[in-house]
Amino acid sequence: MRDPSKPGSVGEPLLPVGPVAASGDPVREQAIAAFLAGCGWEGVRRVPLAGDASFRRYYRLGSNGRCAVLMDAPPPQEDVAPYIAVAQLLRRLGFSAPEVFAEDRARGFLLIEDFGDDTYTRLLERGADEPALYALAVDTLIELQRAVEANGSPDLPAYDAERLLAEAVLLVDWYAPAALGEPLSDARRDQYLDLWRTLLPQAGLPKDTLVLRDYHVDNLMLLQHRSGVQGCGLLDFQDAVCGPPTYDLVSLLEDARRDVPAALRRQMAERYLAAFPALDRAAFLRSAAILAAQRNCKILGIFTRLWRRDGKPRYLAHIPRIWRLLEQELAHPALDPIARWLDCHLPRSVRHISA
Repeated sequence: MRDPSKPGSVGEPLLPVGPVAASGDPVREQAIAAFLAGCGWEGVRRVPLAGDASFRRYYRLGSNGRCAVLMDAPPPQEDVAPYIAVAQLLRRLGFSAPEVFAEDRARGFLLIEDFGDDTYTRLLERGADEPALYALAVDTLIELQRAVEANGSPDLPAYDAERLLAEAVLLVDWYAPAALGEPLSDARRDQYLDLWRTLLPQAGLPKDTLVLRDYHVDNLMLLQHRSGVQGCGLLDFQDAVCGPPTYDLVSLLEDARRDVPAALRRQMAERYLAAFPALDRAAFLRSAAILAAQRNCKILGIFTRLWRRDGKPRYLAHIPRIWRLLEQELAHPALDPIARWLDCHLPRSVRHISA
């Protein structure tokens, strides 16, 4: 559960990690107990679920045949209001987001539907049918974008060039100093930003859509008891925005944490294109390449920040994969200026870092 542009971006499947339930903060524990009592879950045992890199924590609750998940999202670091709003939007459009059973917005507590343990990540590790899972994810994305087009753009923040630029700069602000041993000069940083300012407007397509931003296997679940695209459970969508339709497809197929076979990536991209025959193919490929490169620059910065600032070096293991993906995207002619800048200022000799 993650958005690589924020603290809450990079995480693990929601799976049990042990029997310990206490947060270590007695005041917070009292508030949790009071919230659960008010929901009719007084005294229930809480099993921590593997969380993410944010301040949010998750617990599985079980009592007398009932099950639910407690989200503990302490303010001011976290805000549950966007989660509630996007969950309601997705469910209203006919998609499988967890139902919110109870809420305390002021204290940052939600009681939500438990989708179980069948994350895409876990299923793929067990040898599940990879093409079938990805096909369901792509079909869900297609139907979601069709539903948004039919019902009108949602009232969400714009994922515009300014916001994309603020994410792309994380490469030079966090990765570059760690790799080079010193910060980039202001002139080189400004040159990098100017290149992206010219490039990012080319990533747009005729119509924006709902962008979940973290649409990948860690945040997708297979709901065996539901059919069609409702069988794809959606998680970690609280940072949704309105932006380019290609972004979530790129997020799914260019996964920073697992290798997606090139043939499968091409097959799924063609599946998406076939659903939108009016979409200009060249514009789609250009948009996908630009947004994939922007996203990978962002993630390189985020993973470095998680190590340097937050003391979480485990994400550095993904750096080689991210560079491989980025270098593939840089082959697109539109990205030649970024490719040349990187070759000059972040050459292959520094495209690896270690704790």
